[in-house]
Amino acid sequence: MKPDIDRFLEVATVHLMTQIAPALGTGYEQSNVNIMAMMLMAVREEFDRAAARRVEENRALRHLFGDAAPAVRDTELRQRLETAAQDEDTSFTVSDLERSNGVLRGLLIELHAHVEELDSPAARRIEADIWRELVASTERRRLMMGPF
Repeated sequence: MKPDIDRFLEVATVHLMTQIAPALGTGYEQSNVNIMAMMLMAVREEFDRAAARRVEENRALRHLFGDAAPAVRDTELRQRLETAAQDEDTSFTVSDLERSNGVLRGLLIELHAHVEELDSPAARRIEADIWRELVASTERRRLMMGPF
């Protein structure tokens, strides 16, 4: 048997919403079950895109680092940016991709702090690129069902 996680989450969500919640009547417990069902819908959506979202974001950050590195004045930071830009994900487990993403996002914070201290057109371009990536990153995490 191959566990079909997507199907399981769909069935569990529907069961909670159509069988369990109505059987509880109204009130606190019914609200809790409905919230659990909505959370399962969010988990189902995130499960489907988890690896792809992280791969896309890691690539975007590495690309940004490669573009930014020449304008960075701190030699050690520039070297770490160049190294990160040439790196790639070799494991596609969500936990490994998330770990890699955490390291890249930490480096992004360092880069952002560095370019904020610089007074040059290149620094402003990099800063704008960083903000564009942060907006894109937020969009990648958007749930189709909206915030809950």
